[in-house]
Amino acid sequence: MDAHFDQVMLLRADLARRTPLPRLYFAYSTVLDRIAFEAWRTEHGYGTFDLLEGVVAEAPDVDLVYDFPSRWWGGRVAGLADRPGAKVFGRLFTVAGVDWPIVQHKEGVITGMCVERPLWVLAGGERLEATAFTTRPERASLEGPVSARFVEALVRGARAAGLPAAYVADLDRPVESAGSG
Repeated sequence: MDAHFDQVMLLRADLARRTPLPRLYFAYSTVLDRIAFEAWRTEHGYGTFDLLEGVVAEAPDVDLVYDFPSRWWGGRVAGLADRPGAKVFGRLFTVAGVDWPIVQHKEGVITGMCVERPLWVLAGGERLEATAFTTRPERASLEGPVSARFVEALVRGARAAGLPAAYVADLDRPVESAGSG
């Protein structure tokens, strides 16, 4: 556990007093990889927190962009960028309002790496507004290599999440020149 855990617990306690509504979370990145997610969850003291199964969802008119240099991953990792005609697949989860700070911690809001980004997703024949997370603009950079280890976890998670095979194959392409996905 770390100091961020204490921040999250204070936020959760405050939210518990206000009975917040559940939130729709569009997860498109390594949170879909059980190995990476469970390692993070254990390392940060959230052993009892889990995401329910969720449903496959598509976020139209956005694309992956490898724009966050991560020391932990050893290279750039993916955020989202507006791109007409593109699409990113992921899973749509309903998260209890009181648990939202845990998701914010996992996605890097608590540490200042990422920001929440509202977007529209298509899931189960419906168009729904959800929240995803992307690189904080002032932290974005295309300098340095894309993290091969991150891409491996991204692909492993996309496969496990049942995302479309063609989309997964595109994620798994060589990453040496990947400025965006």
